[in-house]
Amino acid sequence: MAGFVQIIEYRTSKPDEIASLMQDFQKTREAAGDGPSPTRGMTCADRDESGRYFSIIEFASYEDAMENSARADTSEFAQKMMELCDGPTKFYNLDAELVQSYS
Repeated sequence: MAGFVQIIEYRTSKPDEIASLMQDFQKTREAAGDGPSPTRGMTCADRDESGRYFSIIEFASYEDAMENSARADTSEFAQKMMELCDGPTKFYNLDAELVQSYS
């Protein structure tokens, strides 16, 4: 298996605040340098539905993702993010079976 991907679908009228929260969380986690963290992440805005976003987070493995999810700082981040969302979020947990690069 090539890894694990978690997609978080959410709606918000405060995308800039969520982006700032994500950047702060990433900086803090990188400075701490402990425990598993994502290998890559991106946030995408839905062109067809204003206010709907997807965060796509890659991990080396499912186990790394679950260890990351169990961390107190991840729970704190998630709670703050949910406060900025307009309704519930939806999570997609995906095994990455094939990863290709296109040039």
